[in-house]
Amino acid sequence: MTRTLPAVASSLATPWRVRDGVGYGALGLPLAFCALPLYVVLPNHYAAQFGVPLAALGLLLLLVRCFDALVDPWLGGLADRLQARGSARVRAVCAAAGVVLALAFVALFFPPGDLGSATDSRYGALLVWAGVALVLAYTAYSLISVAHQAWGARLGGDEAQRARIVGWREGFGLLGVVLASALPSWVGLPVSTTVFVVTLALGLWLWRWAPTPVMLAPTAATPPVNLAAPLRDGRFVRLLAVFVINGMASAVPATLVLFFVQDRLQASPAQEPLFLLAYFACAAMAIPLWLRLVGRIGLVRAWGAGMVLSIAVFAWASTLGAGDIAAFLVICALSGAALGGDLACPPALLAGQLQADANATKTGAAPADKQAAGAYFGWWNMAAKLSLALAAGVALPLLGWAGYEPGTRSEQGLLALTLAYCVLPCVLKALALAALLAYRRTITQSTLGLPLPASQAA
Repeated sequence: MTRTLPAVASSLATPWRVRDGVGYGALGLPLAFCALPLYVVLPNHYAAQFGVPLAALGLLLLLVRCFDALVDPWLGGLADRLQARGSARVRAVCAAAGVVLALAFVALFFPPGDLGSATDSRYGALLVWAGVALVLAYTAYSLISVAHQAWGARLGGDEAQRARIVGWREGFGLLGVVLASALPSWVGLPVSTTVFVVTLALGLWLWRWAPTPVMLAPTAATPPVNLAAPLRDGRFVRLLAVFVINGMASAVPATLVLFFVQDRLQASPAQEPLFLLAYFACAAMAIPLWLRLVGRIGLVRAWGAGMVLSIAVFAWASTLGAGDIAAFLVICALSGAALGGDLACPPALLAGQLQADANATKTGAAPADKQAAGAYFGWWNMAAKLSLALAAGVALPLLGWAGYEPGTRSEQGLLALTLAYCVLPCVLKALALAALLAYRRTITQSTLGLPLPASQAA
């Protein structure tokens, strides 16, 4: 990178208004609306509707999602360069990416001709088509997401204010997920796709209402930003480690939930949207409660409380069997409430690190590469997507090798499904909680903008 990036000053001198929240957060709705089909619905859709084998599908998703994850740091650097040229440039490029995203989404779920026929001779052509569409969709989606997240992080504020900014974005995002989980069953994929395209255009247009980060003029001594700099930031690496482990704990059940509902619970197709609705609606409703809890006990403790709730809920889910519909609805509601903590706390913790770094940069206490919010969120999103890639690329083939196939009723297959969907997330959540407690002092200091001891700064 040859350009220098300006330092960031907080733009929240005035109180955060509803107009500000809608302007910034509305884009989260279509992005989440798109993410649910891409990450949750797609594996089941291609396996059940097109007859694609789980092993082949898992390999495709692993490869494409790894590519998607690996380009995120570069997209983060691109977002920083765009921001350095002005906020209007960020919005314009994201609008162009939105067009690519909409076209790729349509191509993915509506393959042409007979590519969707369930014959072995067509698997290869269908998987190639899906791979190309996924690469385009993921890249466009990632650019918009990284730029949008970095924009919010640059707005600054204290812990409660940062959580509020993230809460608006994630609240709209959960509304998008609720719509995406219900509309395909109610009105079909064509109408749902139309809703996605319209809300994407609306979210990009409303972005004009969002507060604009105040950029300080660069100095002659400001060096170029290094995309690898975030990985040399010990505080960020520690926070990222907790985020990755926790993300894997969430990604595995997200990939397998429809298989669990259909085969372990033997729920009817009409009941499937109810579980997703309960999960995401409760997550959306819980965000204000998490924001209030953050104001009382802080981001780290609130995030840990959400992990504990998730462990308890998935341990209960492991005891369920065929027909336990009501119990699973309660489990979906409680795990959705825990999801609210996962959505609100980690990005706010990262935003706190970036704000502290920007303040230190202005005083000369930190190098200029600490200003690159886009680069940090590029690595952040890369880690999140690698978690999803591993969930699909490892869990699906392992389930197939363990004897599970969609529609199975064998005890061996259902046991493998239960262990993967319920027990594995508990183990991963427990590891994430242990890491959070171990790194708590470092993470808390960074979000408060306090200096780190030399032993913890590397």
